Amino acid sequence: MKIDIKGFIVANDDKWIYDWFEVGAVCPSDIINQLEKANGEDIEVGINSPGGDVYAGSEIYTALMEYKGNVLNKVVAVAASAASIIAMAGKTVITPTGQIMIHNVLTQIRGNHTALEREAIVLKGHDAGIANAYMLKTGMSRDELLDLMEKETYFNAQEALKYKFVDEIMFDEGNRLVASMGQAMIPTEVINKMRSFLKANGQTQVVRTAESGKELSVLKAKLALELIL
Repeated sequence: MKIDIKGFIVANDDKWIYDWFEVGAVCPSDIINQLEKANGEDIEVGINSPGGDVYAGSEIYTALMEYKGNVLNKVVAVAASAASIIAMAGKTVITPTGQIMIHNVLTQIRGNHTALEREAIVLKGHDAGIANAYMLKTGMSRDELLDLMEKETYFNAQEALKYKFVDEIMFDEGNRLVASMGQAMIPTEVINKMRSFLKANGQTQVVRTAESGKELSVLKAKLALELIL
């Protein structure tokens, strides 16, 4: 069975918003539901993702690690940030043109120095937790990995194999190869504004249907004005 992890890694509660904006995304429940259907048969996970929510990435990673059947991850373009965590679950191969990127956890916060200091501690804890997934896969030390995460490191196919983030390079049967992330997730403030707007208009979610196309276009236009103002 094939499972695709394409687009942003997002929380379950936010997935419908990405669908509404027609932005590619995957959430933990998407993957868990497909794993339940697979029912132990071997699965192939195609990964092309700039990353996203660290909690969602951790939940997907855990679900794949717990899965009873064989898991083959194929990095078909890029596995960055939270998606790189997912790529650590099971056997991993990468296309010759692919990349893996690891970095420290990012967040947005407002508050006084106490809140900022507290958040710094939380972020360091997240970094250490993510490093655990890399340690189990690569055998590298925590300090080595945290240093690479601090630098925001991109690995091409050969480098990913050298550091054991992947097990093989696809199509390289003779080992001849061995020797941007310009997208952005939908900002949290936009998601919150959208939820408030829909609630004010008597809705909680909007599902695209052929019959509702005209109404959906009008609602999108109103929302665009709301977000701009």
